[in-house]
Amino acid sequence: MTIMKQQSENYWDGKRVCVTGGSGFLGSFVVDQLKAKQAGDIFIPRSRDYDLVEKEAIKDLLNDSKPDVIIHLAASVGGIGANLTHQADYFYENLMMGVQLIHESYLAGLEKFVAIGTICAYPKFSPIPFSEDDLWNGYPEETNAPYGLAKKMMLVQSQVYRSQYDFNSIYLLPVNLYGPRDNFDLETSHVIPALIRKCLEAKEQKLDHIMAWGDGSPTREFLYAEDAAEGILMAAERYNGSEPVNLGSGFEISIKDLMETIARLTGFEGEIRWDTSKPNGQPRRKLDVTRAKELFGFEAQTDFENGLKQVIDWYTENELQVAAS
Repeated sequence: MTIMKQQSENYWDGKRVCVTGGSGFLGSFVVDQLKAKQAGDIFIPRSRDYDLVEKEAIKDLLNDSKPDVIIHLAASVGGIGANLTHQADYFYENLMMGVQLIHESYLAGLEKFVAIGTICAYPKFSPIPFSEDDLWNGYPEETNAPYGLAKKMMLVQSQVYRSQYDFNSIYLLPVNLYGPRDNFDLETSHVIPALIRKCLEAKEQKLDHIMAWGDGSPTREFLYAEDAAEGILMAAERYNGSEPVNLGSGFEISIKDLMETIARLTGFEGEIRWDTSKPNGQPRRKLDVTRAKELFGFEAQTDFENGLKQVIDWYTENELQVAAS
């Protein structure tokens, strides 16, 4: 593992940066920060113009954008329900995107490739906190294993392309993200936006209860999306090495406590009923975040409850108004 210390205010000067998934949730914050750092040119490919599952579309993307750096955020992903329904789709699409994009970027002589993996790549029963050294010590949790393994192949590829070709590719593992601009579609959203929407709609409709999946016992760690974006750019600026690096907050909370916190913050006073016929997902998630701090100085800055309040405020101001209009 190596650190290359660079002045963050200078690194992006004149850089042509392609951000796949740049119009998505996390991508929007990465793009905002790239603009603030005055990157030379930022290219955001749209799926309607470039189907990154297809090799020729990737070649077109590289020819059109001519990037110095690619930050690969694009993914086919969803919550537990979506993962169960689309396991084959998520495996194939994420695998093909990652493998071909890294390979074609190497052939194009790219200066740096930043691959964004997933916490779903960790074994189901990883020791807590999750250390990057335990990444291969078991099979991932079954509901999202195909997605997690497909994204994990970018780590293998990143390492062997560095070893054989000296291609500068790094691999980051963000924990579960949350923040404004998230996806609040109950069919495809992750746990925090889904619970916020359920609570606010139940409050508005004066319902006496809401349903939550599982039994509430699993734990999760969450990272504010704006913090995650900062961590990704710090790694791009300062880290040039083969080892995977976790991006997290180091804060663990049970789904039951999360549900009760969101109910309190949204003002929902009804009963929370748990549908134990639904899967819990991975039993615990908490990251060892030492490596990110040591290698490129990243530490999460946003207090969890304050972050939740900002998400609730954003959803109230945006999504509910849209739905009512």
